[in-house]
Amino acid sequence: MKNLQKVLFVDASTSFYRVNHYKIGEFFGPVDLGLHLAGKHKSLNIGAGLLAGSAITGSNRLIFTGFSPAWGGFYISSMGGAALVFDNLGINMLSLVGKAPTPSVLYLNRQQGGEIQVKIEPIDIDKVWNEGRRGIYSLMDYTLEKYGHKYSNNPRILVTGPSAKVTDFGSICSVPIKNGELTFTDTWAGRGGFGSKMFQEYGIAAIIYGGTFVDDDLLERKVADQWFVDKYNMKLAAKDIETTTKYRFDKKLGTGGTFGVNYASLGGSMLSFNYKSIYMSEEERLGIHDKFVINHYLKQFNEETIATKSDKNCGEPCVAVCKKMNGKFKKDYEPYQTMGPLSGIFDQRAAERLNHHADMYGFDAISVGGTLSWLMECLSDGLLTPQELGVKGIPEFNHKDFDVVSSSMHNAQIGVELLDSIIEKRGILDLSDGARKFAHILAKEKGKEVMDSFVYSAYARKGWMVPNQYWTPGVLSPMSIMGKYYMYYGQDFYSPRELGKKGAQRLVGEITLDNIGMCRFHRGWAEEMMPEIMESLYGQKKAYLDNVLVTASRINGRNSSVFWESERSIDLVYTFLQRKHNVENNNDPKLIKWLNAFNKNKNEAAMNFWYEMHQGMQESLREF
Repeated sequence: MKNLQKVLFVDASTSFYRVNHYKIGEFFGPVDLGLHLAGKHKSLNIGAGLLAGSAITGSNRLIFTGFSPAWGGFYISSMGGAALVFDNLGINMLSLVGKAPTPSVLYLNRQQGGEIQVKIEPIDIDKVWNEGRRGIYSLMDYTLEKYGHKYSNNPRILVTGPSAKVTDFGSICSVPIKNGELTFTDTWAGRGGFGSKMFQEYGIAAIIYGGTFVDDDLLERKVADQWFVDKYNMKLAAKDIETTTKYRFDKKLGTGGTFGVNYASLGGSMLSFNYKSIYMSEEERLGIHDKFVINHYLKQFNEETIATKSDKNCGEPCVAVCKKMNGKFKKDYEPYQTMGPLSGIFDQRAAERLNHHADMYGFDAISVGGTLSWLMECLSDGLLTPQELGVKGIPEFNHKDFDVVSSSMHNAQIGVELLDSIIEKRGILDLSDGARKFAHILAKEKGKEVMDSFVYSAYARKGWMVPNQYWTPGVLSPMSIMGKYYMYYGQDFYSPRELGKKGAQRLVGEITLDNIGMCRFHRGWAEEMMPEIMESLYGQKKAYLDNVLVTASRINGRNSSVFWESERSIDLVYTFLQRKHNVENNNDPKLIKWLNAFNKNKNEAAMNFWYEMHQGMQESLREF
């Protein structure tokens, strides 16, 4: 096996480029190397793991690293399947520095035996974004039409949308290309605002890449199968099928994918109406889940997607087929949750309309959904007016007088108008510096009540992140990277000190996967197998594990998490404790102790809870 990683540095301001080499052992992949390069060059790094293009399924995630404009600290985002084509460039990573003088397309192509062709060509981005399918879709069409014929094999395209120009939480989108045609199976480097970073800091609106380079060291399937037979007494495919049941089809639940399995399982813990459900009775929450979700929202999904077996993969051969489709609409849980029940939408047609509009603009779906649901509640409660936000109506946010079809579509229409307002900066709506800063401005002008219903994690001076959609304290942990699954998001109660330690363990586990470009949907075997594979290929199991711990501690060393700023963020934790005790009959003395503390003085208890989580995390992530 080769013992060097190749990094292509491209200076977007001059089009100059060079290739540097980094020894495997000093760096193992796109996370630890990305952390090093981001700190040294303030670069945006896009890389593949050492197993990209190999027989190991799930090993073709493309990893994006750098300092996030939304979060404010070092961040990691990943995109399914996109490293399979990236591997055809014969490099491990692309590192962007410098800024193009005008929005541009970066063209990368490599034919077998030749060097990488690198071109940066200007584009009239506003014109392209506003023609044809608009936004990210028209930019994909334009890029493929102009450059696609230059590739011997199907290339891959990374694009940004208008949100990357006017906010700090624009994403990067890509779709697999088959037989020279764009598919509908969109994949995203969604969290962290790397689309905004690529566009605003480097002037790159799109990247098209591909080639015919063949790696002579590619891992053979029979070798991989033997590893799995030795470890699990079954071949790779069999073990993969066993551990990816949730993402394919769960016979026990009669559904599949993150959307199906989560909505079938959440029950009274499902969040809705901008988290106002946490204040409802369990009977009310179960009523919403049963009437609006089980018997409508999930039912539609099961009939239209699961029953018709409309599932795809992200661009690499994979038994999980986790991309659950309905025509051109991909149904993942968190986008269809934040721009679904959280925004008062429980109908697939309404959710499709809002999600597709947000995707067209290239938004981080979770963050924009959390922002929309907050603004919609502010409209519903009269804290903000339609004129101030550039919309025409008031959302229907009362579940007691809610029609699942018409009310959902009404709310989706307001959501679409809010998205347009964000892009066009209508009224007072300006999210150039993020929703947290906008909330602070509103609080100063109108009183803190207007921001108290906005649920987010705060970081440093203006960093923010809408949490993952689970009713559990872990999603609001003071971790160095939030918004991904680098924390414990299970429903079990742990004391905050233990919860911090659990979060630290997940950070280490997720870096174990991301640094090798592995999809976390395969974590059922990948976390324990990756070090073993590093030993088999490079004789460096211990070095790899040590490297993961050091990388996690160095990321944590930059941690600038800020205590919860909104009352509802605190209440999400408080009500979680109440539900554990009152509904689930959990009488753990530690739970009772914290619940009593919250009952006595909510704000003081919340701060102590937050700091206890922080302590547990810090205890676990020390480099020495």
